[in-house]
Formats: sequence, structure tokens, C-alpha cells
Amino acid sequence: MVQSFLPVLERIGEEIENLAGRGRPADYIPALAAVDPNRFGMAVAELDGSVYGVGEWQQPFSTQSVTKVFTLALDLAREGDSLWEHVGREPSGNPFNSLVQLEYEHGIPRNPFINAGALVVTDRLHRMTGDASGSLRDFLRAESANPDLDFNRDVVASETAHGDRNAALAHFMASYGNITTPVPTLLREYFRQCSIEASCADLAVATGFLARHGIRADGSRLLTRSQAKQVNAVMMTCGTYDAAGDFALRVGLPGKSGVGGAIIAVVPGRCTLCVWSPGLDERGNSVAGVAALDRFTTITGLSVF
Repeated sequence: MVQSFLPVLERIGEEIENLAGRGRPADYIPALAAVDPNRFGMAVAELDGSVYGVGEWQQPFSTQSVTKVFTLALDLAREGDSLWEHVGREPSGNPFNSLVQLEYEHGIPRNPFINAGALVVTDRLHRMTGDASGSLRDFLRAESANPDLDFNRDVVASETAHGDRNAALAHFMASYGNITTPVPTLLREYFRQCSIEASCADLAVATGFLARHGIRADGSRLLTRSQAKQVNAVMMTCGTYDAAGDFALRVGLPGKSGVGGAIIAVVPGRCTLCVWSPGLDERGNSVAGVAALDRFTTITGLSVF
């Protein structure tokens, strides 16, 4: 049994300093392209509220697709299994912004973590709340106990100016009736949710409800145990795009990455983690982040396998 995660994190931090080939930032989003790929932070949050960190673990960054986990949870809590009529639960095997599968699967995205699937989930949450991005921000503020979490307007503007592929995905699904929010509104909500800035500490703490089997930080229940299991399962099989198999093999935890360089991970019943390093591999996952989580599960023995 690990008594404190801090020595483990310090050891990992030292090893990551010597890691070669740290990847490149997401250069197709200008607001992210200039971030130093060698930056690194990592945090672990236990269920009793203890939080440990190393490196730049309190530095806010662009969360990007990591937020898709929280949007999925908020939607699933509201509409339950009917969500799965509109988005699948299978790995895509294709890049996260691919148009190819949508055509031969009649506008139903393969899973909620590729861009098409996340657009569907955001659409459905917006229909129920009238403010999908605001609902997400409020949730993250409450779960992280950080009332200052907010959108980054520069990132929103950058993604909007370079969002043609996402617009194409949304229009294509709308042609099948699987998107009902006007596409410009949907894109605004989607880009806003991806622009939220948070730190490793914020995200590790905010993800705690998945380690608590659906119980929020205030003790109320957001998801049933079955629904929390569903979110964790989809994270395991689909959370790192078309590298999910490799991530499961190396890390052995449910995880979700974002092209801002963050990855969140869950040890059910024990703790949650967030690691951030902006240098990405060719599949859009943080090179140092995956390496750090690999070392964490190897050192601690904490894995779902």
C-alpha cells in the first residue's frame, strides 16, 4: 500500500526531466502552438481530499478534450441510456477528427470522445440546459473547489477561426438529424468548453466523482454506479483516440487526453490523476504524460488489471 503519493510523483518528475523526444504542441491551433513542449506537471487526488503534485501542477492550461469526460457525465446524468442511441461506445480506429466513419455509419459517431461524438453530447446537453458550456464550467468549479476556472477567449477565437473540420462534422450529422442545435451555436458551445483553463490539481480533484463511483465532492450522487462504470469503460477503450490499446497496455487505467497536453486517469475506489505536458505524439497524446502515468502504475501497482 502506498502511504503517500508524493515520493512517487517526485521520482516520476525526476525521470521525466531526462525524457528525450517530448513531442510537439498542437500546431493546428495557433493559441496552443507556442507552448513549450517541455513543461510538465502532475497531481494525484485521493478520496479523502489529499492532493499531491510535482512540477507545474498548479499551473492552468487549456484543457481541450479532457472536458469531454465531464460533458458526457453531465449529459448521461440527465438522459440516461437514451444517449447511446445517438453516439456509440466503440473505439474508432481513426483520427479524432475523421469524417470517414460518419458516412457509412449514418451520422452516428463511434464514441463520445472523438470530435463528432463530443459534438453530439454537447448538442444534447445544450438542448437540456440551454447553456452547455456554462453548465460544464459551473460543474468543474464546484468539483475542483476553484471558483476562478473560466474560458480562455483567445483559445475560443483561435479554434473558431480554424474550426472548419468540426463545422463539417456538425453539418454532416445535422443532415442525418443527429444534431438539432443550430451549428454556429453548437460550435460556440463546443469551442468554449474546450477552452476552459484548469490546472493538474483542479482536474485531478474534479475527476474524483469517477473514483467514487458517481458521488460528487459534496456527497450527492451525479451518476449511478452503472453510469460511472460506463464512463470509466469508455475512457479506457476510447479516451486516447486511436492509441487507446497502447494506453491500456502501458498504463492500465481509464484515461482521457486532450491536445492541450493533459491526461486525466482514474483508479476506481482509490484516487484520480492529472498530468500535463504539451508535447504530443502523432496521435494527439502527451508523450511525457503517457510516460508519467506508465511509471505511476508500474511503481505503485495501482491498475485496473
